[in-house]
Amino acid sequence: MNFALSRRGFLASTAALSAAPIAARAGAAAPAVAAPVPVNPLVKQRADAQVFQHDDGYYYMTGSVPEYDRLVLRRSKTLAGLATAEEAVLWRHEASGPRSGFIWAPELHQIDGKWYMYFAAGPSGGGDDVFRIRTYAVVCDGADPMTGKWSVLGEFQAPWDSFNLDSTSFVHKGVRYFAWAQKEPGIDTNSNLYIAKLESPLKLAGKATRLTVPTLDWEVRGYKVAEAPAVLHRNGRLFMTYSASATDARYCLGMLTADENADLLDPKSWTKSPQPVFKTCTETSVYGPGHNSFTVDEKGRDILVYHGRDYEAIQGDPLFNPDRHTRVQRLYFQADGTPDFGVPVGNGATPERFVSAADPKALLAHQGTDLIAGNPALAQTQFRQSPGRAGAKSVMLSPILLPDHYLVAAKDGTVSLMKDDRSADFALRSQFVRFEDAAQGTVRFATIAVAGKHLAAIDGRIGLARSKDPRTQWYAD
Repeated sequence: MNFALSRRGFLASTAALSAAPIAARAGAAAPAVAAPVPVNPLVKQRADAQVFQHDDGYYYMTGSVPEYDRLVLRRSKTLAGLATAEEAVLWRHEASGPRSGFIWAPELHQIDGKWYMYFAAGPSGGGDDVFRIRTYAVVCDGADPMTGKWSVLGEFQAPWDSFNLDSTSFVHKGVRYFAWAQKEPGIDTNSNLYIAKLESPLKLAGKATRLTVPTLDWEVRGYKVAEAPAVLHRNGRLFMTYSASATDARYCLGMLTADENADLLDPKSWTKSPQPVFKTCTETSVYGPGHNSFTVDEKGRDILVYHGRDYEAIQGDPLFNPDRHTRVQRLYFQADGTPDFGVPVGNGATPERFVSAADPKALLAHQGTDLIAGNPALAQTQFRQSPGRAGAKSVMLSPILLPDHYLVAAKDGTVSLMKDDRSADFALRSQFVRFEDAAQGTVRFATIAVAGKHLAAIDGRIGLARSKDPRTQWYAD
C-alpha cells in the first residue's frame, strides 16, 4: 500500500537521501549497502536442521523432510544462500526391511577424511513397528558429499536393542565422542541422553554414560523426552543442548554444562539447567523451537540453528505436520560466559542489537512500548531493520517483541515506539537512513522527519541529536 507524503515531508526525505553521495565525497560516512542477511524461516519444511561451516568455505545443511523418505544435503558460501541453494538427494529409504519407513534427523560428519551421514530409520508397514527406530549411517565414496555416491555403512551398535535416534559426534581434546538419545530398558521414559567415546563411525570405544533422564515438568509434557544433543565449546565449558517434551508448541531446549577439563564420561561432570533455555514465544509467533545445531556466521559469530512453527494449532499428529521450518539467529553470551539464547526471533530478517559507542552499557532497548537506552533482557534489545517507504535507502526499525511497532521520531527530539497505523504521518516519521562509518565500525540512523538529527542514547532514553554528537554512534552487534 502506497502513502502520499506531504510536500514538505517529501522534500525533507529527498534532501536527506540525495545528500548521501555528497557526504561521501566530502569524506563523511556514506549510507550502508545492506549485506545479505538470513531471513527466517531460512528453509521451509526442513526439521531437525543441522548447519555447519566446513573448512572448504561452504555452509552445509541437512534436515528431515516432511515425507521422511530421503536424505538431503545443500550447501552455500553464505548462510543466507542456503535458502535457495540446490538440494541433492543422497539416499532414499529402501523398498523393504528396517530402513523402509521413516527417515529422521540426519547429521553429516567428516571422520578421518570420509563423509558419513547418521540418520534414524524404521520399517514400513504401519502399526507400532514403524517406530522401531534405530540409528544407521551412510558413507560417501568421494571427497565431495554433494556429488559422491552414498551407500549404507550399517547400524549403530547401541548398548541396547531399543528405540534410539538423534546421533551426533564431536571431538574434544583429541578424543572423538558420540552422543545420542535412546530408550533404556527399565527406565520409564521415551528417551534419555547418552555419551561414549567412539572407536569407529558405528562402534563405541567403551561403556556408555547416561547423562540425563527427563524428569522436570518441562521435559515430560506429552512425552518424557530428552533427545537431539548438540555440543558447543566456549568460554572454558562444554554446553550440550537437547530437546524435551512433545514436538508441538511444548517442545523446547534444555542444556547440560561441563567444565572443559572435566571427565565427560562422568555424569557428575554435567549440570542440568533447571529451566528450558529456549522455548515457544507467542510475541514473536514461533512455536515449539527445538532440535538445534550450532554454527558461525561469516564474521565468526555464533549462530543458533533450530526448527519451529509459526503457528500453534496443529491438525493431527505433530510429527506429520510439515511446517517445522529451519531458522537461524545470533547466539549471545552472558557475563558469566554461558549462552543467552533469548527468544526465537520470529519471521523476517535476523535482528541486530545496537550498543551506544558513548556508553557500552546503553543499548537501544525497550520496556513494553517505552524506548530506553539500557541493558535489559536480550529480547528487549533486538531490533529488526526492514525496507522503508521513502526511497530505496530508507529503513524502519522494529523490536522483535512488538513486530507491529516501529521507532518514530518527533520534531521535539523525542523518539517513541508506535504501532503502524498505515497513515502518511506514520510513514514519514518512521523513516531513517542508516549510515556506516567503516573507520570507527559504527552506524548512525538519520531521521527523515527532522533534518540533521540522528538516533542517540541520551541519559537512559532514546532521542535525537546532531550527527557530530558522539551519542549518535552505535555499534551494530
